[in-house]
Amino acid sequence: MKLFVSSSLSRRAYSSLQKTQIRTRSWRKSPTFESIYRSIAHLGDPNVSVVPALDEWVRKGNSANKWDLQRVITELMTFKRFRHALEVSLWMSNEKRYPISPFDIAVRLKLILKNFSIEQTESYFSKIPEHVRTYQIYLALLNCYTISKYVDKAESILQKARDLGYADKPIWYNLMMNLYCRLGNREKLHELLAEMELKGICYDEFTYSVCLSACAAASDAEGMERVVRVMESDPEVVVHWRTLVTAAQGYLRIGSTDEAVEVLKKLEKQLKTCSQKYVLLAFILNLYAEAGKKEELYRIWMASKDKKVVNKVYICMMRSLMKFNDINGMEKIFEEWESGASLFDFRVANFLIDAYCTGGCVEKAEALIDKVVSKGGRPLVLTWCHLAGGYVKKNQIAEAMRSLRKGIAACPSKFMSKKQALITCLEYLQSNECVEEAQELIMSLRTRFISEPSAFNELPGVREDQDFEEVLVSEDEDVND
Repeated sequence: MKLFVSSSLSRRAYSSLQKTQIRTRSWRKSPTFESIYRSIAHLGDPNVSVVPALDEWVRKGNSANKWDLQRVITELMTFKRFRHALEVSLWMSNEKRYPISPFDIAVRLKLILKNFSIEQTESYFSKIPEHVRTYQIYLALLNCYTISKYVDKAESILQKARDLGYADKPIWYNLMMNLYCRLGNREKLHELLAEMELKGICYDEFTYSVCLSACAAASDAEGMERVVRVMESDPEVVVHWRTLVTAAQGYLRIGSTDEAVEVLKKLEKQLKTCSQKYVLLAFILNLYAEAGKKEELYRIWMASKDKKVVNKVYICMMRSLMKFNDINGMEKIFEEWESGASLFDFRVANFLIDAYCTGGCVEKAEALIDKVVSKGGRPLVLTWCHLAGGYVKKNQIAEAMRSLRKGIAACPSKFMSKKQALITCLEYLQSNECVEEAQELIMSLRTRFISEPSAFNELPGVREDQDFEEVLVSEDEDVND
């Protein structure tokens, strides 16, 4: 069976939904939202409650409608501040400040999952009266089950949605297909695509993204080409850059470098109009490096220098050059960054420090650390891991132990397991009998810290929850109209 079939489905209803989403996003930003958000934005520590700040904001004579607070919750979720988002959600409904809507309940289900567990999410759902369980709430529960990889329960909720007549939009199928894709169950993915075709449910960009990822996972080059061809010929789907990134990543995964480069050329054209230009630029740089196209990497970099480049793009460029072991290039990029930097971010310096330590130039790494510190930079745990690894490689054990102690001191509480690993490394070196084991553990730690999720290395096209909140918002607006 083909993974993907072209469709001549009517798309009027879904086009209307997309327009509603766009209208909702612009409508919901307001001066009141900005005022509320500013009052809590500085509270970055998740262990510090935002409730006192909200209460103080109200005591000053301010007032907000429910839509502004919902926007605050969505904004907090965007920045993964799930505990604070849940606090705002509960604050809204406590003391009956605002009537709770199906949208509020749906978002709260996801926040409970993010903060606690699927069991507590189910417990909250079980207390929702049957007559209140609307489209949004079942969709939220399905989302929670797919994130948690609870296949049987997710399938049960999708069937319930079918029975209630809710499963008439692609997001229901996208969530399930993404789960099947993550689990490698291509047969089930086929079945849902066929069901969408049979029921006249149109494909959207997320449907295409799931199909692209499934083809890449199965090393199906022909399938990839078929999906891209149908997607680009679909007059009702605006191909988002995230979907093209998914395609390029998929081609590289199966070794189709030429096809990946073709997609990258299309991505370059979107740079001028993209609202997330720096995110897209970082992906393009990274993908050209993955493709082994050093000349293209430098071409894109030179073309982007006519405007201000943010730190995260410098980080991506340094990472990309490291794949080519281009230390001279890294030094030049670092000098460019240094000449215009006002805040000295060790994440940029760390790549050059790593390259120096790997190449046996530990003295250069030490000098670079001292230089950035003198300009106000604060070394990260990874900085000291690189340095310790470099010293162990040169059998300078005392210096390696000194670096490890600094790394342990710099390690935040949220990295407790990594802190313990650093302590174990130190113990290995102190025993003077397990130097090889210490070296392996340090290398493992360096890899783990480098691969921490960030805005520029998460897969953008196929996400666990698609644009879940946006679909809920549009549905909530329809209900309240």
